[in-house]
Amino acid sequence: MEQIGKRLRALREGVRLTQVNMAEILGVQQSRINRYETGQSTPAPEIFIKYADYFDVSMDYLYCRTDDPRGKLYDYQPQALKEKTEQNREMREFIEMCFDPQAPVNKRLKEALFRIMEEAEEE
Repeated sequence: MEQIGKRLRALREGVRLTQVNMAEILGVQQSRINRYETGQSTPAPEIFIKYADYFDVSMDYLYCRTDDPRGKLYDYQPQALKEKTEQNREMREFIEMCFDPQAPVNKRLKEALFRIMEEAEEE
């Protein structure tokens, strides 16, 4: 039970979601997420299914029967990361479009913006 809670917490924290965010996604109260993650209670099967679908992991992985998280679409990124990746791609395209590639000053400014964006991603 405790191991399952640790796994659920690791999945949530891996995509930088708060317990409140996870509760909204699953349609439960934040206090339930806390009890799941601390091993004080076990999620209902429907909640396990929602975790498996959201993080694209197998039920065996959630139940700690395997350490291989492969879900139905294993190359798939969780929703939170996919949205962030799409936003970053769009922002990079926008920055590329805004600067004249022939101007040396613009090249340095563009590189600075990319660095700032990458640092923000790491936080």
